[in-house]
Amino acid sequence: MSAYTVTNPATGTVEATYPNATDEQVAAAIDAADEAYRTWGRTSTKASRAALLARVADLYDERKDELATIINHEMGKKLDEAVGEVEFSASIYRYYAEHGEEFLADQPIDRDAAGSAVVRKMPIGALVGVMPWNYPYYQVARFAAPNLMLGNTIVLKHAALCPKSSAAMEAIFSEAGFPKGSFTNLYADFDQVHSLISDPRVRGVSLTGSERAGVTIAQEAGAALKKVVCELGGSDPFIVLGTSDMDALVQTAVAGKYENCGQVCNGPKRFIIVDSLYDEFLKRFAEASSAVELGPLCSLKAAERLSAQVADAVADGATLALGDGKNDGAFFAPTILTDIPAGSKARYQEFFGPVSQFYRVKDEAEAIALANDTPYGLGSYVFTTDPAQGERVADALETGMTYVNEVGADSAELPFGGVKNSGFGRELGSLGINEFVNLKLISLDTPDYF
Repeated sequence: MSAYTVTNPATGTVEATYPNATDEQVAAAIDAADEAYRTWGRTSTKASRAALLARVADLYDERKDELATIINHEMGKKLDEAVGEVEFSASIYRYYAEHGEEFLADQPIDRDAAGSAVVRKMPIGALVGVMPWNYPYYQVARFAAPNLMLGNTIVLKHAALCPKSSAAMEAIFSEAGFPKGSFTNLYADFDQVHSLISDPRVRGVSLTGSERAGVTIAQEAGAALKKVVCELGGSDPFIVLGTSDMDALVQTAVAGKYENCGQVCNGPKRFIIVDSLYDEFLKRFAEASSAVELGPLCSLKAAERLSAQVADAVADGATLALGDGKNDGAFFAPTILTDIPAGSKARYQEFFGPVSQFYRVKDEAEAIALANDTPYGLGSYVFTTDPAQGERVADALETGMTYVNEVGADSAELPFGGVKNSGFGRELGSLGINEFVNLKLISLDTPDYF
């Protein structure tokens, strides 16, 4: 059976199956992507590309209920959250439609010699995107929008759980007026992805996924001298050093933790609480968590993996402060782990689901040390009543992003990305258009030189 299958995680029912790409289809996809780059990508105007992205945004908004239903069945996302994801994706396409020409403007250089010089941002060619299942539309939007605005072309290898949403995206790009080959959905296996990476016409690879996948993709891209962007997840700290409103703080923490059933790369996973607030915060967080109604995880396999991680943590000495740590099919109840011993492997793993780790610390310095004691470095959250402390701690955290006194603030204009084993490169904002780009110097001498 094809790996590209819609299996509703809420019921376990296989609802649709899509055939894997043949080698001939893979070859045709890269042929078309390269042709689109050499014609449309190199000759179309920035204004025309912006207009196409604006039309994509409109189509997402017009079809948000239909698109939301698709991913509700593919990976279990609750319908209200699924609609929100579609709307967010539309905002990303619209953001680059509105700001792309500005971002791509020539950058003049004040040269010492006579004449003039500029840096001109130009496309580099066909790109491969290897995308995950947890945000089927959003993850693609933050990769595709800036690169299509630039004039690069996209070959999408989406997660095997998401064949219907990836086909829906390709249809939207076609209807919006993007030419054939500019955005291609391809049901490729990983051997075929490797062949794409080695093809000299492919000039870059973007991956959002596991650390293991990142190592493999980055090695192959590097061996072929291809630019690569990797976003590989994290174990983001949620640090509480002070609050003037415990109710609001707990509400914010719960909302951040259980978005998308906890399957969020930069969602809070390790709660690091100063001693004076620890007991009250834990009590209220546990009470609020008990009342949360969650949908299923993306699959039975994901739920079983999370259950095994919790069992290992308990075997190593951690305490279950909430929940039994066991899955019920693809469903997994909110779970809290406390008293996790130093050196336990649970401290250094990403728990991708509704499992929270709690740590008590005596002061700011201990909180920073604990937060940085991880191989990951994606996002981080700091709550304090002292703005100077918030900025000081943000500077000390080894992460690509720090949010002070807020969660869920992701927006099209804010760059996204991490450090350490969370990957490298940035998406969204003005930085997102600068990854797969030829920063081409054009230097002009004075006309009367010769």
